[in-house]
Amino acid sequence: MPPERKLLMIPTYNEAENVERIYRALLATELDVDFLFVDDNSPDGTGKIIDRLVAESSRVFVLHRTGKLGVGAAHQAGIAWAYTKGYRRLVTMDCDFTHDPGRVAAFLAVSDRTDVVIGSRFLDPGSLDEWVWYRKLLTHAAHLLTQIVLGLPYDGSGAFRVYRLDRIPQRIFGLVQDRGYSFFWESLYIFWINRFAIEQIAIPLPARTYGHSKMRLRDIVLGLRRLGGLFWRSRTDKRSLLLEPVTREGGRVNSAGEWDAYWQSGTSPKSPGWYDVIARFYRYRIIQPSLDRFVAACFARHSRLLHAGCGSGEVDGGVLAYANVTALDISPAALERYRGHHRDTAELVNGSILDIPAPDRSFDGVYSLGVLEHFSRDEIAQALKEFRRVLTPGGRVLLFWPPVLGLSVMALHVIHFLRAHVLGKRDRLHPDEPSLIGSRREAERYLEEAGLTLIDYAFGPRDLFTYAVIVGERPAGGTVEPARHQTATMPS
Repeated sequence: MPPERKLLMIPTYNEAENVERIYRALLATELDVDFLFVDDNSPDGTGKIIDRLVAESSRVFVLHRTGKLGVGAAHQAGIAWAYTKGYRRLVTMDCDFTHDPGRVAAFLAVSDRTDVVIGSRFLDPGSLDEWVWYRKLLTHAAHLLTQIVLGLPYDGSGAFRVYRLDRIPQRIFGLVQDRGYSFFWESLYIFWINRFAIEQIAIPLPARTYGHSKMRLRDIVLGLRRLGGLFWRSRTDKRSLLLEPVTREGGRVNSAGEWDAYWQSGTSPKSPGWYDVIARFYRYRIIQPSLDRFVAACFARHSRLLHAGCGSGEVDGGVLAYANVTALDISPAALERYRGHHRDTAELVNGSILDIPAPDRSFDGVYSLGVLEHFSRDEIAQALKEFRRVLTPGGRVLLFWPPVLGLSVMALHVIHFLRAHVLGKRDRLHPDEPSLIGSRREAERYLEEAGLTLIDYAFGPRDLFTYAVIVGERPAGGTVEPARHQTATMPS
């Protein structure tokens, strides 16, 4: 099969009125594609019509299934078949002419530069003008819910898509659990949090030309349950939604150059004044006292500490008076800001937490403050292994890691939503945080994989539920100098 061969897949159930019409309409576009129909044993004879089309052309294929097993399951079957046969691009669409055959060429053109192309009914305000009011209401409600509950910034419930199978590993579809209509937004959410490139194309959706909608009240109820379940899964076990290992290029939200630009610009050049006032209040009145309290509990006075990903170090004043600090950051601009705040009270080192420029066993402790949430899962694992490497036996890591249910995280999400949908401002007031911590158990797994032991996990009102504070320890494996560590109880 030529490497650029493309497949167009259409699931069918009781589409006898439509299936040959849509096929002829697609043929008329002279697209260079093969066709796959996935039929769920339609009682109206759809499968027999497809068999005739298969006999007519060597570029038409069919999967006959035993019964109505769900539209999501039909898409999964077609996707798996496409991978097996070596197709590089897969177009999916409905059979009822709500998806215009004449738009497929445009979708394929956009797929030259992205991983997933989706048709959006919300980019053009007039896309749903021909629909009856209750279908409009259901469609807009579903879109709003996926935006609010999951933060998904795309039209997640449509089936008109192109997948670049040559760029998307097949195993990502194994992360999708739903086999019904929720397959569409669940799969798109998983693509999104795994940082695949997604583009939308505005599409008008006419009233269904032939046949009848198969959406039932039961499907709506199940969809709401699935939405709640995915929300809970994303908050308590987000790692189950991520590829392992991550194979995308880069992998971190911001490159070294982008972080340098961030710090050179003053961190939030477009942020409103009230946001800066609130952020300053959080840093100095809530975060700094919490940091000082945990550092005193975890480390002996005059310990050698590494501040990993120090940024501008605005809240490091108390730590610098208590311990000997080496401040590490990938951005020279951040280090200059750190020097401006604290003069020469810390050693400054330009480098990455993924490859710390220090010998083994150099530090009694490592602490980071709002850093790991900006990295991918694999990078977090690498950073924690580096922390362990540079620790002395018995040394500790102190991680301030924003949780998915953190008050500041949820507040920022609401602010971004209101700015985007009320003020029309889609700029971000803070760098993206794709790896918020979900639970104590998740933190324990991260540490165990790096050869560290979880000592404490704190999340409470003293910092207004801003951070999960995680304390891990490198096993001593021998005698530990008693002066280096205290056994103080962790502050609550």
